Amino acid sequence: MIILAATPIGNLGDVTRRLVHALETATVIAAEDTRTTQRLLAALGVENRPQLIALHDHNEKQRAAELVRRAATEDVLLLSDAGMPTVSDPGYGVVAEAAAQDVPVTALPGPSAVLTALAVSGLPTDRFTFEGFLPRKPGDRRRALADLAAEARTMVFFEANSRIAEVLSAMADAFGADRRAAVCRELTKLHEEVKRGPLEDLAAWAAEGVRGEIVVVVEGASRSGMAFPDAVTRVLELVREGVRLKDAAGEVSAHTGHSSRELYQAALAVRD
Repeated sequence: MIILAATPIGNLGDVTRRLVHALETATVIAAEDTRTTQRLLAALGVENRPQLIALHDHNEKQRAAELVRRAATEDVLLLSDAGMPTVSDPGYGVVAEAAAQDVPVTALPGPSAVLTALAVSGLPTDRFTFEGFLPRKPGDRRRALADLAAEARTMVFFEANSRIAEVLSAMADAFGADRRAAVCRELTKLHEEVKRGPLEDLAAWAAEGVRGEIVVVVEGASRSGMAFPDAVTRVLELVREGVRLKDAAGEVSAHTGHSSRELYQAALAVRD
C-alpha cells in the first residue's frame, strides 16, 4: 500500500511512534527531498537504510505510476519535508493514481501547520477553509482575494516570508483594513510567534521584515444584512469618492457578503 506519513513541522519532539516504526521498517521511501529524509533518519537514530526515491512537483506525474506499481506488492512510505504529504506538498498525484488502480492508501497522522495555526489564531475554528499559497503575480493574487472577500469561514493561507508584507497589504485592500487576522511564524519551533490584529496593522508590522515559515489565518466575512441593491448603491458612492470600481466592489463585498464580481457587474451596468 501507499503510506502517507506526517513529519514534524518544526519541533522534532512531535514525531509519532508510528512514524519512527515506519521509518525503521520501510524498504522504499518516496520523499519530497531525500536529503531532508536522510537528516530525519539520522536525527531520530534510525539505522534502517531504505531505498530513497525523490518525489517532488517536477517529477510526480512521471513517478506516480511507478510508485503505485511497487505499492501493489510492497509498502511505499511517502514523506514531504514537513507535515502531511498531499497538502500543499507532493503526493496527491500518487494517491489519485493509487485510487484509480485500487491500491490501498493509508495515513500516519501527525503535526499539521494548518490546524496548529488555526488553533492558536484566536479566530473562529468551527468552520474554516484552507487556501494554500496565493498566486505570486499581483494581478492574479488580487483576483483570487476578490473571489474570497465574501467567504464567511475562517481562511488559512501559507505564504513565503519574502512576500508576506505585500500579501497582507493586498488582503487589507480586498477584505477591509479592519478584518482580524493572525500571522503564525515558526510554529512549534524555538522562535514561535503569533501576531494578531487587523490586517492593516499586520501589514505595517510585516513591512519591517518577517523571518521563518509563515501561516496566515484570516477572519471570515461578516454578514451585514445589507440588501444587494443597497450594496450596489454603496459601491457607486465609493466610486464617486474616487475609489476604483473594482476596489469599491471588493470593499463592499468584504462587509456585506455579496459577491464582489456581481457587485462590480451591477454597478458597471448602472453607471453605464
